[in-house]
Amino acid sequence: MKSKMKDIEKMSAIEREKKLIDLRNELFKIRASNSMGGTMVDPSKIKQLKKNVARILTYMHEINEI
Repeated sequence: MKSKMKDIEKMSAIEREKKLIDLRNELFKIRASNSMGGTMVDPSKIKQLKKNVARILTYMHEINEI
């Protein structure tokens, strides 16, 4: 699911941090599965996860939350 900036802005700082951790964990699991010869996940899913992580980090930097 694509995170939109409106949704990210509405989240509290704790929710953003939790969402960021969840996205990074999911990305890690997909990469680990692919490297170990598991079923190949749709590459667009990986791209979408990376973009969502970047959106959250960008917003957090903009408001000096990090």
